[in-house]
Amino acid sequence: MARIRYLVSYDICDPKRLRRVARALEGFGVRLQYSVFECPLDDMRMAMLKAAVHPLLKHDEDQVLFVSLGQSANDASLIIDAMGLPYQVRTRVTII
Repeated sequence: MARIRYLVSYDICDPKRLRRVARALEGFGVRLQYSVFECPLDDMRMAMLKAAVHPLLKHDEDQVLFVSLGQSANDASLIIDAMGLPYQVRTRVTII
């Protein structure tokens, strides 16, 4: 299965739920900013991520967005641009 890179951002109203969602996402990708992760996911990992986050949300208050950046590549700078500090690809080993 091909991996697709996703930009995952979240807007969680309660600080306790926010921390739980952030911890759940840490197992799937790297944090780019406070509430933004870059996650390389195949279909199975995407389903696992959604299954992990779904019960943590209050669905009438919170929102998690999944933005596809296309197939995984070593050079994310082809897709992601930054102002201020330059964007750098961050690598992280996922421990399951």
